Amino acid sequence: MRPELHFFDMQIAIIGTGYVGLVTGTCFAETGNNVICIDIDERKIERLKNGESPIYEPGLDVLLERNIKENRLHFTTSVEEGIKDAKVVFLALPTPPGKDGSADLQYVLNVAESLSKIITKYTVIVNKSTVPVGTAEKVHNVLIQHLDASLFDVVSNPEFLREGVAVDDFLRPDRVVIGTSSEKAKKVMDELYQPFVRQGNPIHFMDERSSEMTKYAANSYLAMRISFMNEMANLCERAGANVDWVRIGMGGDSRIGKRFLFPGIGYGGSCFPKDVKALAHTAQEMDYDFKLVNMVMQVNDLQKKILGRKVKNYFGEDLSGLTFAVWGLSFKPETDDIRDAPALDLIEELTAAGGQLRVFDPEGMENVKQLVGDKVYYAKDQYDALDGASALIIVTEWSEFRNPDFEKISSSLVHPAIFDGRNVYSIDKMNELGYYYESMGRTVVNPDVKYS
Repeated sequence: MRPELHFFDMQIAIIGTGYVGLVTGTCFAETGNNVICIDIDERKIERLKNGESPIYEPGLDVLLERNIKENRLHFTTSVEEGIKDAKVVFLALPTPPGKDGSADLQYVLNVAESLSKIITKYTVIVNKSTVPVGTAEKVHNVLIQHLDASLFDVVSNPEFLREGVAVDDFLRPDRVVIGTSSEKAKKVMDELYQPFVRQGNPIHFMDERSSEMTKYAANSYLAMRISFMNEMANLCERAGANVDWVRIGMGGDSRIGKRFLFPGIGYGGSCFPKDVKALAHTAQEMDYDFKLVNMVMQVNDLQKKILGRKVKNYFGEDLSGLTFAVWGLSFKPETDDIRDAPALDLIEELTAAGGQLRVFDPEGMENVKQLVGDKVYYAKDQYDALDGASALIIVTEWSEFRNPDFEKISSSLVHPAIFDGRNVYSIDKMNELGYYYESMGRTVVNPDVKYS
């Protein structure tokens, strides 16, 4: 058994206050460290100083407010001010995909160059952003141009946060992955993460390249599981099988497990699409044809169009004069993140066919409005979205959609039809209530209600 350790607080700088940076900084402050978060967005920094989170993530607002009040969490737009006393500097910067799928490292490398000119004492520079294999070496090469090698180490420390439960994931991680070839940096990182693994979950130390690859491998494998189940759902529909029973039967095998076996209308968000593309690009650079990863992307692109196709198969290709209610816009529940969300594909397809959409999401509507504008009507609540609609389309499985008032739904819809992209309702319930009901990988419920 590991001996009890005494933990010392550290001065930590987090450069970037996006999803990863803000959760990382706030959670490190929660364990007693003095944390300064840095961002060039002055408006965002002012909001954060006032305890306002720019993202929706359950539990984050409470920790944010508490640690600001306890004077452990600070915010600034000045890199020089933010890192002057820091022992560890985390780079939590955007790495958006380029047209070829490669991760754009310009923000990471530009900040590294800035750090090389202002660091004056030994500092551990940590790549927290999801970056391709070899990035730690690239950051090192930038730093060494203006900085003595004895004054820094570059570490890879990928995040494995799930949006919607990110705070819990950080405070109680399944594992922590740290890539470093420096014993000095290893000691610093071990001390920093010990408060989060006191129940025995491991810290895996490895080389930098293996650490970088681990992040892409994990997310791509999970994306593959999702895509496999989506393909199984499509096959089940043709074969007359029920994918729910198939999923349960598979998940009972301890070699497979129960997670990431729920079919739907494709994955989205900030991680899976970007990371799968980046892994495919890395393979291409290494002159390796990673067939499985390439197919995962193809399957996901096609899956995002399936719900729109179901609607058109029922109502016809021309949707002019028809209105549809859409419940759910974010790529998953408990987040306002709409990056690569399947809802965006659905909006594009149905409006292009002449359909009018009334949409509702508990958290994601403002973000959609910035992208889509007035192309759709933004409902006041889930029932307002139903007014005069020809059908209800469920895109995101928010909890409040699971047990709705079906009398309100029936009285509001022009036709009792529901297209469920997340298998929220049971086949028996829909049959009992008399809805035309299409879901993913299950029998179509059709009480002979046809549109004419």
